[in-house]
Amino acid sequence: MWGQNLSLHPHIHCIVPVADYTLNGQWKNIGHSWIYLYPVHQLSGAFKAKFPDSFKRALRKENELTLFYDAVQQTYQTQWVVHCEPLLASADHVVKYLGQYTHRVAITNQRILNIADGKVAFIAKDYRNNAIKKPVTMDGVEFLRRFTMHILPRRFVKIRRFGIYNHTTKRNLELQLVPKEKPGIDAVMAMQKPPETNVERFARLTGVNPCLCPVCKTGQMVIIRKLPRIRSPAMPGMIHTLQTA
Repeated sequence: MWGQNLSLHPHIHCIVPVADYTLNGQWKNIGHSWIYLYPVHQLSGAFKAKFPDSFKRALRKENELTLFYDAVQQTYQTQWVVHCEPLLASADHVVKYLGQYTHRVAITNQRILNIADGKVAFIAKDYRNNAIKKPVTMDGVEFLRRFTMHILPRRFVKIRRFGIYNHTTKRNLELQLVPKEKPGIDAVMAMQKPPETNVERFARLTGVNPCLCPVCKTGQMVIIRKLPRIRSPAMPGMIHTLQTA
């Protein structure tokens, strides 16, 4: 993650549920009055012990531990900052906040004020001064250096799910928790229903039928031929003809 001035500020956000499934498939709340798991200072010690240890195992697997051994050992002498608190706002607010990091780049075009004479000027919040928005100007090379620090490595996964959030766990729980009863008529019909097409999904989500004539609102667009792929676009091009009612 990054700061407003594009400084490297790596940290991890963890969403921890205060509930879980028991071994017999029953939903159970953990703790009460927002007291659950274990104290924050113990959490800091656990992160300090586990994270560098996992990092060393990964480096040892790539035969590069000797190159970074001293740097990793220094992390054990550093005070790790781990903060844990109950949810202070709605779930939508939390998702919106985290989405600024998971689905955006380090800086948006709206924050860039000017690019001239090898300098880049942009707006950044000064959190040391009540988060006041101030203009920041830096050399173009330094701007690019800070920006490239936030380009993720190939195949890096931003969002990881563990426990009951993991897809495999949820799938296994569904198999475990579904009562072993004979499916009803509705369930059988749902299983026999063909998968939703891209056009049907678009119409369901937007309320607009892309195959309906935009002029007369009556005629239907009919596929007569598909064009072959040239540069592997997301969807193959299509030629339509208008069939009036």
